[in-house]
Amino acid sequence: MSAKPNQDTPQGFAFALSAYLLWGFLPLYMKALAHVPTWEVIAHRILWSVPVAGVILLVLGRTAELKAALRTPRMLGMGAVTAALITVNWGIYVWSIQSGHALDAALGYYINPLFSIFLGSVLLKEKLSPAQWAAIGLAALAVVVLTVEAGQVPFAALGLTLTWGAYAYFKKMLPIGPNQGFMLEVLILSPFALAYLVWRGPENVLFTGDAGIVALLLSAGVVTAVPLMLYANGAKLLRLSTIGIMQYTAPTMIFLTAVFWFGEPFGMARAIAFPMIWAALAIYTVALLRGK
Repeated sequence: MSAKPNQDTPQGFAFALSAYLLWGFLPLYMKALAHVPTWEVIAHRILWSVPVAGVILLVLGRTAELKAALRTPRMLGMGAVTAALITVNWGIYVWSIQSGHALDAALGYYINPLFSIFLGSVLLKEKLSPAQWAAIGLAALAVVVLTVEAGQVPFAALGLTLTWGAYAYFKKMLPIGPNQGFMLEVLILSPFALAYLVWRGPENVLFTGDAGIVALLLSAGVVTAVPLMLYANGAKLLRLSTIGIMQYTAPTMIFLTAVFWFGEPFGMARAIAFPMIWAALAIYTVALLRGK
């Protein structure tokens, strides 16, 4: 079922909400793999995504675009760029959760929509409203507060923001459907992931871990591919303003998990900076809803 122009659909809402809820619970999955090396987790996310995404494309009957992309050097080059960006993003995210920096992950994904509109202004020459500039300025000030308190830039949060924002930008330029594009990315990454696991050899946790950990690693493809594909299909069936508001679901769940489940410290600087980010997002959301 196709959505009418600028109209929400129940299917779109269900797809997007399912994706954001799955992303919101993802820290619990990653924390359970805290003793597994970060890049080993990433390698399994890549490799096990291939059969999951492949089955979905076969069921949907959308393999023709993928076959064409694999025969086109330009498409392969563009896919390599987005694949590299999403790999770095995954690496920072997994490390953040495993090492007790889930609040930085939440911060990074809170800032991301504001970075995206800034990116649109700089790269696409999109005109921003005073409200949008105010939101960006408030978010930047929050980062300054965290930097001064910690004595260093919150690299994990900004790394997630920059890589996801750049990924979204280049993904829009990739002339292929989002599901096919994801499959193209994991196919490009698979030889590197496989080479890494072979290099790890007997130390690979797949061979040394207990049954529970092995089961978690084998499910990495489902955990990775399903929410991405749900989101891609949901975004097509919702208005921009609706998807813009819904995107706060995942970082809010990550924030709550970090504070109340993982027990990460929430000091004075974060008590100042996070409300500033929330205020910036409120300003951004109101401007989005008003179309200004």
